[in-house]
Amino acid sequence: MSVRVGVIMGSKSDWETMRHTVETLEALGIEHEARVVSAHRTPDLLFEYAEQAVARGLEVIIAGAGGAAHLPGMCAAKTCLPVLGVPVKSSTLSGVDSLLSIVQMPAGIPTGTLSIGRAGAVNAALLAAAMLGNKYPEIREALEHFRREQTQRVLDDQDPRPSEGEG
Repeated sequence: MSVRVGVIMGSKSDWETMRHTVETLEALGIEHEARVVSAHRTPDLLFEYAEQAVARGLEVIIAGAGGAAHLPGMCAAKTCLPVLGVPVKSSTLSGVDSLLSIVQMPAGIPTGTLSIGRAGAVNAALLAAAMLGNKYPEIREALEHFRREQTQRVLDDQDPRPSEGEG
């Protein structure tokens, strides 16, 4: 299987959030790559990455960014692939600044925007899987299996109290 999802982030410090995207893609068996590509410090690399993504076989790009969070939008401006933006929680404004930067794209350059932090990183991988699942039955089956297991875990443990030794 070829690499279908590109996971990019603005800096190495974003890995703590974006590792949840990668772990979810791995759990689903989706081939991916993960790279640091900064919109501000390496703009030429970003443009090259986005412009060559289709030729390299990518079908979805997940971009995590904090602060000004220009990475997802600038990536989306340079490719017609779906770009999913994950706001990384920042120390200054807790990721709200990133969320607003990603979600406020002008008409004509869509960027899917997920929630701040871990939840958004996981959901970006799941959304990418749903997109790819329309074309690849094995990815759809992996996503369906993930959802069934998630449901079963809740059904198997409906008591909210900590079990012995947890609390």
